[in-house]
Amino acid sequence: MLKNKKKLIILSVLVTIILVIALILIFSTDNEVEALSKYGSRGDEVTQIQTKLKRWGYYNGNIDGIYGSQTLEAVKYFQRKNGLTVDGIAGPATLKAMGIYNSSNSSSSSSSSSNSNNLNLLARVIYGEARGEPYSGQVAVGAVVMNRVKSSSFPNTISGVIYQSGAFDAVRDGQINLTPDSTAKKAAQDALNGWDPSYGAIYYFNLSTATNKWIWSRPMTVTIGRHRFCK
Repeated sequence: MLKNKKKLIILSVLVTIILVIALILIFSTDNEVEALSKYGSRGDEVTQIQTKLKRWGYYNGNIDGIYGSQTLEAVKYFQRKNGLTVDGIAGPATLKAMGIYNSSNSSSSSSSSSNSNNLNLLARVIYGEARGEPYSGQVAVGAVVMNRVKSSSFPNTISGVIYQSGAFDAVRDGQINLTPDSTAKKAAQDALNGWDPSYGAIYYFNLSTATNKWIWSRPMTVTIGRHRFCK
């Protein structure tokens, strides 16, 4: 009888240990899943996604932190327009393109990642909009983005400015997805460091192709290559 009781106690302990391990694995898996916002998700990350997509013209619904059908379609629209996998899931690549970073990272690594992403995104828009232009003209395009970030009339992040609906031809025609060369990357770094050959411009246009009367009416700051920069 004593041996049987010992066996039962050992078996009970083993079962308890197995259950505890199983619960840990289940909760760990749930946390990993929740790190990626998708249909049915709720929370602050979903609110950030909705806010950005609404600001950029991809989303028309309420900002309620609920990943419903409208948010799903808006994410797909954003993914489709920006060369991402169109699955409706706000995974790492989609969040990165939106300028949203995982809050579980340390502040230093998050800051480093943010700086790297900003540099790459700015280099991509410079390459898409101004490759072949004089170097100062490429930096000026980056400076326009930075000037818009500082302006209350535009989104307050680099990704927000670049992906604002209709803001840049390179986003509309997909050239934002081309790999920037070393010159574009250097120009992006100079713009991030504060060099502004555009003299405070928040707009620019191609002198040989622009037909919009409004843009021609803007006060000019400087002309570099084929681009006129203005306020």
